[in-house]
Amino acid sequence: MDLHRFLDQAGGVLALVSLTATVVWGLVAADRLALGPRGRLLAQAVHRALAVGALGFLLVHVGVKVAEAHASTTGALIPFASGIGGRAGLIGLGSLAGYLLVLAAATGALRSVFAGRGGAAARRWRVLHASAYGAWCTALLHGLNAGREAAGWVTGCYVGCLVGVAMALAVRRFGVPQLRRFVVRRRPVGAHAAGRMPQSRPFSPSYRWEVPPVSWGSAPDPAPQTPEGLSSSRGRAELT
Repeated sequence: MDLHRFLDQAGGVLALVSLTATVVWGLVAADRLALGPRGRLLAQAVHRALAVGALGFLLVHVGVKVAEAHASTTGALIPFASGIGGRAGLIGLGSLAGYLLVLAAATGALRSVFAGRGGAAARRWRVLHASAYGAWCTALLHGLNAGREAAGWVTGCYVGCLVGVAMALAVRRFGVPQLRRFVVRRRPVGAHAAGRMPQSRPFSPSYRWEVPPVSWGSAPDPAPQTPEGLSSSRGRAELT
């Protein structure tokens, strides 16, 4: 299989996989509890690099399809210019996904322009940058229905994209409270009053504080005898 044929058959899949990885790493980079400042910077760098890769695969995919006459130039550049039903409508979804991806990438590159201008500017930036989710959904619909019958590995890539984004959204939505619950450590009562910090020990959900048993009615242990106490008691014994 030559390179041209490979790009014709797999260019769209590579663009979707890159877009999926971009969305997943964007969700990872937005987490403030599990990642520190350095981790977030690294995740943001990976997120931007994957976005550039997705744009590159998108350009290759569109160029190859237009060159092979699988889509017209007008239909590829103007969403739904060739119609809204059938194959033309699916191609229009692909064009729409491409523009949404470009919008998300542009707002990501211009993030510093929106920063420092108050909460209203930050909310506008989030709304515009969230177009990446729309790009991913429309690209998924376009890829599942617009092309030829998908091979097994292509179907596996689509399933992996669905599972990856679903897991990232679930961790983003439900994972933070659970993580906060397990990060908090319990400390024994009276440790600070005694003037010492408790020793670190592995945390386990089944950990229980154990109280030593008390035997009621038994005599207390005798106090330790110092040399002065021993001599004084011996003296009292001698006096008696």
